[in-house]
Amino acid sequence: MSSREMRKVCIVGASGKLGTYMIRHALERGYEVVGVCREQSVGKLDEFAGRITVVPGRTNDPDVIKQAVAGCDGVLVVLVPWGVHDYASGTAQAVLDHAEPGARLVFSCGWHITRDGKDQYSRTFRATVAAISALARLARLVDVRDQVRACDRIFASDTLWTVVRGSDLEEGESQGLPVWSRHVGDPVLASNITRRIDFALFMVEALVNDELIREAPAIVGCRTESALAHAAAR
Repeated sequence: MSSREMRKVCIVGASGKLGTYMIRHALERGYEVVGVCREQSVGKLDEFAGRITVVPGRTNDPDVIKQAVAGCDGVLVVLVPWGVHDYASGTAQAVLDHAEPGARLVFSCGWHITRDGKDQYSRTFRATVAAISALARLARLVDVRDQVRACDRIFASDTLWTVVRGSDLEEGESQGLPVWSRHVGDPVLASNITRRIDFALFMVEALVNDELIREAPAIVGCRTESALAHAAAR
């Protein structure tokens, strides 16, 4: 775990489902929270009125990020590859450039991101990612390749980063902190499902876990069949 004190955190992409779960977890820990979201999404944070500071603006705007991360001990970032104009990589770069020296930076993405090329993907997984990526680019809605570029920038950084790679997600009550492995394809990850609320929990816990510094953990729910089988085998 970490010896550093976490007092104030910034959540970039605060208005989405993952972002709001992270806000709740952070507030439960007594952290001061600054949330960043697009102006049209500010109303989604009304339930936290008076409890958090909201900085409206595009998350790839360096001026917005500079304002939001000032004085923060940790930054939690939802890397969403909206559109075809480098939204995710712009967001990542803005955080890398303007976060406080020594701040813990925790980014979210999917299993398709690989750090060292040692992840093992099924043909079905590869085909699905390729098809979704192509259709999304044609519609100019999402550019999955931009999330890859964003993570490459993070991996090359000398900041205290963690990239949390999420499995398929489902809603539901918390089952506890997910388990993780360094490589997709490891048996513990075979169930490929995590509660979204627990994905958020792992993100917030990563702020104070020094074992995850400069790691790209792939996670799965702790109550899934593969996680339970792995625990029993140990």
